[in-house]
Amino acid sequence: MKLGWLLAKPDISRRTWAVWRRNKDVFVKTIKVNFLPPIAEPILYLAAIGFGLGLFVEDINGVPYAEFIAPALVAITIMTASFFECTYASFVRMYYQKTFDAIVATPLNVDEVIAGEILWGATRSAISATIVLAVVSVFGLVQSVLALLIIPLSFLGGLLFASIAMCFTAVTPKIDNLNYPTSLFITPMFLVSGTFFPLSALPSGVQIFANAAVPLVHVVDLTRAFTYGDLEWNLLLNLLWIVVVTAVFFVLSLNLMKRRLIV
Repeated sequence: MKLGWLLAKPDISRRTWAVWRRNKDVFVKTIKVNFLPPIAEPILYLAAIGFGLGLFVEDINGVPYAEFIAPALVAITIMTASFFECTYASFVRMYYQKTFDAIVATPLNVDEVIAGEILWGATRSAISATIVLAVVSVFGLVQSVLALLIIPLSFLGGLLFASIAMCFTAVTPKIDNLNYPTSLFITPMFLVSGTFFPLSALPSGVQIFANAAVPLVHVVDLTRAFTYGDLEWNLLLNLLWIVVVTAVFFVLSLNLMKRRLIV
């Protein structure tokens, strides 16, 4: 079977933003529920791991442990906010609420609906990451004004994880099956992407694989560099990796969802 359809050119226009606005309006109506978790979670992690366990952990490359994990918490938020928005939340809108069917009945097409979902997932990442960045700043764990660059980075990283998430949503028969990518994809990245300990602590082969194939590694490297104000040219490779992989999964997710919803 020919697989050229997987990378077919998307058919999207400005109407895509209508889907984004629809999701934004729902978010605003439930702002109290959506606002608390991004604030509570980093405080709990900082208290239990950064300041609690950190008392028994030596400085990492001269950086106190709480300062080491603070930018990683922002990166983790970028990943989880967009991933869960475009898996569980999108699946509910697609399968149970039939929101996608209703929107496609308007002049919008499937590509525009899914692109709007992905853009909203990226926006959720930007909102949540900004909240977490503010929290870690209050604790004095941000060392540079360059940390503000994390805000646009969070949207780009959100696009990456939202696109990957939509691919899983497109091939998942039941919502319970989304537990598989959560357990086998998100959780390992959460633990071993240079988040709670340096990537250099892992075997060299694992480091090579992580840098080549693990998305969160590149987001962590960038958020940590921006937080410390420690910019190096090799960070451009991290940024290029994110841009290229995002473009591939964005197109792939649109075509997979089109096949599910139409064919």
